[in-house]
Amino acid sequence: MSEISTTDLKKLINELRIQGYSNKTIKVYTGHLRRFMEHNPEYNTYDEILVKKYILHLKENINCSNSYISQLIGSLKFWYIKIKHLPDFEFSIVHPRKEKKLPNVLSKKEIQSVISTIQNLKHKTIIMLTYSAGLRVSEVAQLKVSDINSQRGLIKVYQGKGKKDRVTLLSEKILDILRVYYKNYKPDYWLFPGAEPNRPITTRSIQNVFERACKKANINSKATVHALRHSFATHLLESGVDLRYIQELLGHASSKTTEIYTHVSSKEIAKIRNPLDDISF
Repeated sequence: MSEISTTDLKKLINELRIQGYSNKTIKVYTGHLRRFMEHNPEYNTYDEILVKKYILHLKENINCSNSYISQLIGSLKFWYIKIKHLPDFEFSIVHPRKEKKLPNVLSKKEIQSVISTIQNLKHKTIIMLTYSAGLRVSEVAQLKVSDINSQRGLIKVYQGKGKKDRVTLLSEKILDILRVYYKNYKPDYWLFPGAEPNRPITTRSIQNVFERACKKANINSKATVHALRHSFATHLLESGVDLRYIQELLGHASSKTTEIYTHVSSKEIAKIRNPLDDISF
């Protein structure tokens, strides 16, 4: 990579930090811009035709998803408008249609199987807490000891996705396990410190724990830690919790995001009588 492009990447990173973007978004946007630079040496000048040719290349030759392309467009839009000062109306690349995929949901029995395979107390506590509170993997990794409010039975999620604070459920069962965990590990600041005590556990470490547990439990679905969040929401819906409360617990800005769980609730689908059963043969 040329010295110029390295300098430009630093400009992008600094501006994203100034505007309060998350570390995850900064990493994603930087990666997209770097790859675009390598593909297009004339990246400093906005050219709609060249950008579309690059997108077409990603779609046809690498089979990139619409969500990947949408991230790329977000990165380039930020680059050209915020860094290169292109007038907003001149950036004419539109985001592709969002792919509608049903969330991967595990049954309660599958979650029980996954958790029962984990012997390490810290790892078991992390996975149980993630499911019981409907947390994103980044949120559980960033939890502090002070975020657990045992008296009110709540967990404070500080600056989750979209830079929003919220509260979510603290189950009595996980509180008991947290007390055992605290007695054994004595965390000081971070609830789940990483290899370095002054830093939290990494999201990759949590993913690894979950993936190993799924393998041991013979869960064949391509489940990630995020499936625990999906499962939490679906199981609440199936138990009769109002969708508006689930929206608040998950921290969704729009109810439409939460409504996807109505499509995966097997309990509600099972209530529907099949028309074939009304036909005599």
